Amino acid sequence: MTQPRGSAAKSAALSAALSGAVDLSALKARADSAQRQPAPQAGPPGGDGPPPPVSTDAVIDVTEATFQTEVVERSLRQLVIVDLWAEWCGPCKQLSPVLERLAAESAGAWVVAKVDVDANPRIAQLFGAQSIPTIVAIGGGQPVDAFSGALPEPEIRKWINALLDALRDKLPSIREAEANGGGPVEEPEDPRFTEAEEAFERGDFAAAQAAYERILDVEPANELAKNALAQVKFTARTESADPEALAKADADPTDLTSQLDAADLEIAANDVEAGFKRLIDAVRRTAGEDRNRVREHLVALFDLFDPADDRVMKARRDLASALF
Repeated sequence: MTQPRGSAAKSAALSAALSGAVDLSALKARADSAQRQPAPQAGPPGGDGPPPPVSTDAVIDVTEATFQTEVVERSLRQLVIVDLWAEWCGPCKQLSPVLERLAAESAGAWVVAKVDVDANPRIAQLFGAQSIPTIVAIGGGQPVDAFSGALPEPEIRKWINALLDALRDKLPSIREAEANGGGPVEEPEDPRFTEAEEAFERGDFAAAQAAYERILDVEPANELAKNALAQVKFTARTESADPEALAKADADPTDLTSQLDAADLEIAANDVEAGFKRLIDAVRRTAGEDRNRVREHLVALFDLFDPADDRVMKARRDLASALF
């Protein structure tokens, strides 16, 4: 989870870290050992005993004791979307209902396996979840994709549809759901977003920014447009930043323009902590309008990331300390 929110690399990096690296079958043994019960052997596909049947329920509550059966074994026949959440997590309360509703519409093609990380910390540890919500797709007994943060519904729907397309030949539940009129359901493209995305792709950042701002004028709460606008502004800044900004900023801490450009370049290079620290140090050194300029720039950078990202939360605490 190292890229700014909205980047495809963020999902890919998390997926790559999980795929082939997470031994899901080990979790059941650890949970049983903790409960001082014998640990049943987790059989491979085709082993003794069939996997659970395709679930007719869209949502399943999962614990450490039931994870092996309800997630690992079920995923041999049915796509399982693991939702790592907690009661105190605000973004989880936005994301979970969307997942549950889409699962109910899928006619059994996939299910949501809800995991309360406070009650089941070993599962969160197994996936190496750094923040919540974290969503992991399990198919054929292994993680196949993942993302973190409360994505907008159109992005979630596209993500699910891509998974169903990729796993159609492997999981019976998807073929059965399609036979019953379920399966992938594509959302019609929003021409407003198409206009903005096309402008961004051709490098016309001003036009892309204007297009997203028009959406937000009509729909101020549109999270997809908000996230995209933050990404457009950031990309435009990094494209026009002085390539010597890092050297200039290190040589002259009072050069605020170079400090801001340098922080952008560090974020773009995935040196997130360094970019945040640079601006927090600048806040400590400045006052008045200069301090406000740095603060606003830093807060805009926070908008590129999941609010629950540990780096963002630490930087917010450090910023509050620097200001007060």
